[in-house]
Amino acid sequence: MTAARRLTAVAGLAALLSLAALPAHAEKIRLGYWTSGFSLGIGAVLEAEKFLEKEGLEVEYVKFSEVNGPTKAILTKSIDLAVAVPTAGSMQAVADGAPVRIVLATQVAEGQIVTLASSGVTGIADLKGRKVGMSPAGSATYALTTAFLEANHGLKLSDYQVVHANEARLAQFLAQGEIAAGALRAVTVAQINETPVRVLANNVDEWKRLSGSNSVPILATAIVHDDFAAGSPEAIVKFILGLKKASDYGARNTARVAQILKDSASLADDDATAYAKLWEQIYIASLSAGDLATLKRQEAIYKAGGTLTKDVPPSAYDTRFYEQARARLP
Repeated sequence: MTAARRLTAVAGLAALLSLAALPAHAEKIRLGYWTSGFSLGIGAVLEAEKFLEKEGLEVEYVKFSEVNGPTKAILTKSIDLAVAVPTAGSMQAVADGAPVRIVLATQVAEGQIVTLASSGVTGIADLKGRKVGMSPAGSATYALTTAFLEANHGLKLSDYQVVHANEARLAQFLAQGEIAAGALRAVTVAQINETPVRVLANNVDEWKRLSGSNSVPILATAIVHDDFAAGSPEAIVKFILGLKKASDYGARNTARVAQILKDSASLADDDATAYAKLWEQIYIASLSAGDLATLKRQEAIYKAGGTLTKDVPPSAYDTRFYEQARARLP
């Protein structure tokens, strides 16, 4: 073989080796999330740190300004997956026969019922006959808060007046004295440090009292359309792997998370830091037997309170993808 042919052969072999070293073609997914409230942090970190792309996915992030936007988009197949969908909404969708399934628990319902420190309200019993602010009817927070008030404290819906609003408005109503108390997320409470508040109840403690367990209430889930689950099971496993790594990352990298929140959501330094410090209390990525038991208990609470109008079939919870992802983790 001449020197020229040897060089050509070597070059050809090198080219083949370089092609073999390239990653497999990335599978595309359209991931939807609400760009406010409890889904803001995890969505922003996923995008900024490319956790899903590192798992071999090509991701189109579809953002929604309304909390139920991702669920509606799943139903029309405008997106493939939705992260941080309120549990009440995801359960109702499946109960109504929608072609979706729940593949992961993603957020803890870590909120608190608070009043102004200067108010005359010193306990839950003092809320009788007063205005209590909380998220809209049909939301997981509303369903859990009303259940806690009645089951743990004997306050029925008819005993107080509910004022519905988003977190920012509720914080404003509380500061202005327009409501006696508000059901707020821990992040919101931490961010209104200029308004001293008194904590009347903590959701996690209230849940443990109500359920008689050491579990935590689940605020949100990840859902997927049946057609995508059937056609792209590996993409769902990779999504769960990436979300788990993002959840763990946020708990260990407070400063970086705070910077991401400042960059993506224009949060003030103090607000971003307060949010980041609570990361570990907010985000999970699991669908264990314990999580399923919690979700089943929440189903019963939602149905008893009228938030859920039908039974949720057992097939709603598809653990296959979580189990496969967990087997790949170190």
